[in-house]
Amino acid sequence: MSKYRKYRFNSDTLSYEIIKEKSARRRLFKSIFLFVGSVAAAVFYAWVYTSVLGNELPKTVILRKANARLSSKVEVMNRQLDRYDEILSALSMRDNDIYRAVFGMYEIPDEVRNAGYGGVNRYSYLDYGDCSGLLRNTVIRLDVLTKKTFVQSKSFDEIAAIARHSGDMVLCVPALSPICPAPGTYHISSYFGRRTDPVYGRTAFHEGMDFALQPGNGIYATADGVVEKVRHEFFGYGNSVVIDHGFGYKTRYAHMKSISVHEGEKVRRGSLLGQSGNSGKSTGPHLHYEVIYKGKAVNPLNYVDLSMDKDEYMSLVDNVREQSGQS
Repeated sequence: MSKYRKYRFNSDTLSYEIIKEKSARRRLFKSIFLFVGSVAAAVFYAWVYTSVLGNELPKTVILRKANARLSSKVEVMNRQLDRYDEILSALSMRDNDIYRAVFGMYEIPDEVRNAGYGGVNRYSYLDYGDCSGLLRNTVIRLDVLTKKTFVQSKSFDEIAAIARHSGDMVLCVPALSPICPAPGTYHISSYFGRRTDPVYGRTAFHEGMDFALQPGNGIYATADGVVEKVRHEFFGYGNSVVIDHGFGYKTRYAHMKSISVHEGEKVRRGSLLGQSGNSGKSTGPHLHYEVIYKGKAVNPLNYVDLSMDKDEYMSLVDNVREQSGQS
C-alpha cells in the first residue's frame, strides 16, 4: 500500500515540494539530547543556586530546621538530666551517710551506683547524621541515670525492710559488754587488729578483743539472738558459743570454763551463757570476744558499752533471769 505524502508550497518557485519525514533514529537522538541538556541545566542551576549564590534548596532548608529543632530538644533533655542527676546524687549521699549508717549497713560503692550498660554495639544505631554524637551521649546518660535510679530504689527497699523491724534491730545489735565491767575485776589484754600471737610468737590478725579476768565469772549474751554453735575443743577456741542475732550480726565467746546454753536456744541481752575460763589455745584465763557483721569480723570496741556500772549491769542481768524464769 502506498503511503500518503506531505507537500508544502514554495512561494519562491510557486510550486509544491515533498516534505521529507525525519527518521526514528534522528528523533531518538534529539529526545536524548533534550533530556540530557535539561538535566545538566538543572544540575548547573542547583550548583549556582547553592554554591555560588550561597542559597539552600527547599528540602535542605526543611531538613536543617528539623535538625535544629531536634538538637534544641536534646539540649533541653540534657539540662533536665543534669537536674535529675543532681537530685539523685543528693539522695545517694544521704543514703550512704545517714540512712545506711544509722542501720549499720554497708555503703553502696560508687562503681555500683554509676555503672552503665555493657555492649560495644549497644548504641551503634545512633551513629548517623550531624547530631549522632549529641544523641548518643544523651541516650548513654539516660541509661546510666536509669541504672542509678534502679540501684537507689533497691537500696531504699532494703532500708525500708530494716526500718520496719528497727525496734527488733535495736535489741539485736551487740551493744552490751559480755562481762560485768566493774572496775578492777578485768582488763583488756588484747585488742582487735594485728598483734604478736602469744602462743606461736608470730604476727597475726586478732579478730576480737580479750578480757583478762579470773575463772568463774559470768559471761553474758550481748544482744538478743539464737545460739548457733556450742563447741568443746581442746585446741583453738576451747569451749565456745556463737550466737546469731539476725540483721547480719553474730558474736563469739571463747575459752570458757563452762557453757550454760545449747544450740537452738533463744537468748536475750544479758542471758547467762556460762563462766569464764582458760580452755583451748590460751596462755591465761580470759574471754575472747568477737563481733561478726555479714560474715566479717569487726572491732568489738565499736559496739561494747564498758561505761555501765556494776549495779546497772547486774540489774539488767537479774531482770532477764527473772523474766526467763517466768517463761
